[in-house]
Amino acid sequence: MPQTAFEMRGNLPKKEPAFQQRWQDMHLYEKMLDRHEDRKPFVLHDGPPYANGDIHIGHAMNKILKDVINKSKYMQGYKVPYIPGWDTHGLPIETAVTKLGYDRKKIGIPEFRKICHDYALEQVERQKKGFLALGSIGDYDHPYITLTPDFEAEQVEIFGKMAADGLIYQGLKPVYWSPSSETALAEAEVEYKDITSPTIFVKFPVKDGKGILDENDSFVIWTTTPWTIPANLGISVHPRFEYARVKTPNGNLVVLATMVEELMNRFGIEDYEVLQIIPGKDLEYMTATHPLYPEVESLVMTGEHVTDDSGTGLVHTAPGFGMDDFMIGKKYDLPIFVNVDEQGRMMDVCGPRLAGKTTDEANDLVIDWLTEVGALLNREDIVHSYPHDWRTKKPIIFRATTQWFASIDKIRDKLLNQIHSISWVPEWGEGRMHNMIADRGDWCISRQRAWGVPIPIIYGEDGTPLMDPVLFKYAADLMREYGSNVWFEREAKDLVPEGYTNEHSPNGKFTKETDTMDVWFDSGSSHTGAMKARGLGYPADLYFEGSDQYRGWFNSSLIIGTAVYGEAPYKQVLSHGFIMDEQGRKMSKSLWNAMAPAEITSDKGADVLRLWACTVDYQADCSVGNKILKQVSETYRKVRNTFRFLLGNLDGNTFGRKDLLDVNTLSNQNKYILALLDDAVDSADKAYNEYRFSDAVSTLVTLMTNELSSYYLDYAKDILYCDAPDSRERREIQTVLWHAASILTRLWAPILAHTTEEINDIMKFDEESIHLAEFEKSGLEGDTTALKEQMNAALALRKDVLKALEEAKAAKLLKKSNEAALRIHANDDFRKAVEDNIANPAQWLMVSTVEFVDEPLKAYDSVEIEVTPAKGHVCPRCWNYTESEHEDGLCDRCAAVLGKE
Repeated sequence: MPQTAFEMRGNLPKKEPAFQQRWQDMHLYEKMLDRHEDRKPFVLHDGPPYANGDIHIGHAMNKILKDVINKSKYMQGYKVPYIPGWDTHGLPIETAVTKLGYDRKKIGIPEFRKICHDYALEQVERQKKGFLALGSIGDYDHPYITLTPDFEAEQVEIFGKMAADGLIYQGLKPVYWSPSSETALAEAEVEYKDITSPTIFVKFPVKDGKGILDENDSFVIWTTTPWTIPANLGISVHPRFEYARVKTPNGNLVVLATMVEELMNRFGIEDYEVLQIIPGKDLEYMTATHPLYPEVESLVMTGEHVTDDSGTGLVHTAPGFGMDDFMIGKKYDLPIFVNVDEQGRMMDVCGPRLAGKTTDEANDLVIDWLTEVGALLNREDIVHSYPHDWRTKKPIIFRATTQWFASIDKIRDKLLNQIHSISWVPEWGEGRMHNMIADRGDWCISRQRAWGVPIPIIYGEDGTPLMDPVLFKYAADLMREYGSNVWFEREAKDLVPEGYTNEHSPNGKFTKETDTMDVWFDSGSSHTGAMKARGLGYPADLYFEGSDQYRGWFNSSLIIGTAVYGEAPYKQVLSHGFIMDEQGRKMSKSLWNAMAPAEITSDKGADVLRLWACTVDYQADCSVGNKILKQVSETYRKVRNTFRFLLGNLDGNTFGRKDLLDVNTLSNQNKYILALLDDAVDSADKAYNEYRFSDAVSTLVTLMTNELSSYYLDYAKDILYCDAPDSRERREIQTVLWHAASILTRLWAPILAHTTEEINDIMKFDEESIHLAEFEKSGLEGDTTALKEQMNAALALRKDVLKALEEAKAAKLLKKSNEAALRIHANDDFRKAVEDNIANPAQWLMVSTVEFVDEPLKAYDSVEIEVTPAKGHVCPRCWNYTESEHEDGLCDRCAAVLGKE
């Protein structure tokens, strides 16, 4: 009977930590590299998770699937270097440290940064433990971390190279500004949420109508940001639209001609008359009086950005608070006027009524003021999508400030060409990235933060930024030696080479930039700091992260890599969706529906979590929950039990490689199973290559459940348990079982990392670890197509037999299949399929006797069958029916095995 140390219960939470510790102690990752030292490399470059708090279920899925990719690539014969990384600068760590009681203004920037540094490394260690507990293998002893001096130096050198190529510049323009974070943001740090905002329609009295309009007329503008009205310096119209001068009880109003009726209804004006139609181009250079600040003049300008599908066709223009406003304001030489400070509060220039108020508070105050002066025609509340800071989750504003930018315009065509040279999985990723790059403006890379890599700009005495490669190299060398804190610890004069002067600083006096770089510049340069610097080459074979990284890491890496090296940093991009609960809701602490990976692994085991990650459609949003994990656990149990049967019937592991028969000498019914196993290798290998992990799981589970457990292993029990231990028939089946265990253990190893190592400890497919082995086939030679066709015909006959037996049981003709005697009428093809390939049809069909006859019988799908009760008695050893007359009732086979013939 079966004997094996491979237990029925996985007991994974107890066993897995021991395997993980063993892999670290034996330096498994280094051994994997050494084994495949001369093989072709496959490099999956790890996108760095942000080092703040324990890992969540999204982290877990990402790291598990990366590990599955790496392990499967290794087993396909590649050398697979994998360097995990962490993103460690930026606002969340600053905020966490501030909450711990450290005030950067009191203790100073250098000391505050040291505390941030130590805090970040603590988070790295916490997350590292979480990733290792998932069974992830990589160079965790030497990860790349964006705060290390070597990484920061590489980043500064990249900045210097882009600056030298004219791709870095300083400019004043509206940027996403987060009052809650007091810093500029990049597009990747902005998310959109629906909010309710007031939209207002306001009269601007005509001041100079150029002989067409007079002082009794008013331009009607509209806006959804009333707080920007105090910053109005202009009104934009479309040069090719027509505008109507409409007589009303509220004075003559100038609005878009096509919207007169709609607007009058909205304003509650019933008595009106269109006096005149005026081309938009004729309104250019007219002026209006600001309704709140009579001394301020508002210039009418023409612009293509004006639309006729909403509003009034006259766009309120505040050049300091919007990109379209900024661009047209520059065209007409308007000042870039900003009257809101870093905290989102109205400045003193707005007057005592508004000074110190937040933009939210100013909305209602401005509306009240406009009402008082008789300028408000209408107010409505609308729900619309509005940008928010993705970290603080609070609304942002567009605000013109002097910032550092990376030029996209200069390399946009090159970026778009690179996008089309990359393999995107799913395919829609290509279109998504193309649209993002095609539409995005220049990248604002400066941040008004303390914890980050400094923007290494030295200013001359006249305030000119010195874009000198010598200075960038010197800054990089300093940071490589001392870390980026050196920039904040030293005076500007000590951050330039000794004796350095410049035409802008003839006296050797300098100042330094105090802004830090956008953290996306940190991680976006990791292809250099983590890949090229470690000898992994460029570009990487694969980048794999969540779908939000099309606007994040995929995006910033593409820009920086293409800017510096002329080509994208990746050959292929793979993305996964977000994780939802079983009701399809996004995981969140507020809903109490988030599942911590540590809770799952301590309850069910990491291999169950790994199996879940490989069964879901991860490229879309996918769900996890207790019910789902219970189903996955059931699948795991079936797989484990099949392995247990395979191992248990190898004679307590005494049957090993030395005992194997030549697979090409086996009977056809045994060769057939090996052919199916070899096909599974091809299918799983292809699925792994195409990152279709659920297909790999489906292939393996189906094979183990259907072809093995329900078919082959079921009838093989009679041979394994009752034949002589060293009989040819039993040894043939054991040869198949050994190959099945070997092939399936390897195919499952990337997914069930711990379970397959447990099997390998018993079977020794590799002396040290299953993760040092490679995929392999059975060694069956030749084309097996004809064999499979013949066996499929035989199995069609078997299917009909099973149906006939079930009917006989239902009719109370027999209780068990082995009580049946079968007569079968089959055509030559079916009969030949059985006779040529099945050594013992009765044993194969698990019945007492089988007789092929020529007379017609009850018809089934493929053959005709008659079931009758078997003659004779039950053998007390094998429980099969026999008519033999051995005195102890044994059948001939059992009597021979026991030597009692």
